[in-house]
Amino acid sequence: MTDTEARGRLRVFLVDDHAMFRAGVRAELGVHVDVIGEASTVSEAVTRIGTLQPDVVLLDVHMPDGGGRAVLDSIRRSHPQVRFLALSVSDAAEDVIGLIRAGARGYVTKTISPDELANAVRRVADGDAVFSPRLAGFVLDAFAARPDAPVADPELDQLTNREREVLRLLARGYAYKEIAKELFISIKTVETHVSNVLRKLQMSNRYELSRWAADRRLV
Repeated sequence: MTDTEARGRLRVFLVDDHAMFRAGVRAELGVHVDVIGEASTVSEAVTRIGTLQPDVVLLDVHMPDGGGRAVLDSIRRSHPQVRFLALSVSDAAEDVIGLIRAGARGYVTKTISPDELANAVRRVADGDAVFSPRLAGFVLDAFAARPDAPVADPELDQLTNREREVLRLLARGYAYKEIAKELFISIKTVETHVSNVLRKLQMSNRYELSRWAADRRLV
């Protein structure tokens, strides 16, 4: 019998700044686990997780006020029994490695199916490490090559979390309208982010950005 089977239905908490996405995950996971709460900001997440003490926290990497890393840093020492599974649109190597170094037990992308997500939550609760297929290689490579080294890139560090998300999708060939839909923002906001990225990286077009992103395994 696994730990999950012994303690009954798992208690799960959601951290994501998109209300529609949280509602969808709650509906899909509610068949398998007890979704006991949710938060859209880091401060709200830290307070509510500390009070509710769920078995597993599903959290996004990028949020306006700090994202998954900030939640992990605030909770892990005071509540070490709580386990974290990153659930994000980002599959960039630096995001995956950064969250795992911070203490997350796994990292899956938002393309995961409801049944696969439920299984990932159960496995994390039982102490396993869980990754979407192509992401495991990032972690193995990083820890094997430089187990104690921080992941840093001065050029990348200039960009905000949202600018990185826009850049990643742009480099994959998404149109502005598609990026807006994926990230729940307006087309005008996408255009602003792209302009900011071009300015910060001193580039002139999306093709240069795509090559730059590919070189850093952001695509």
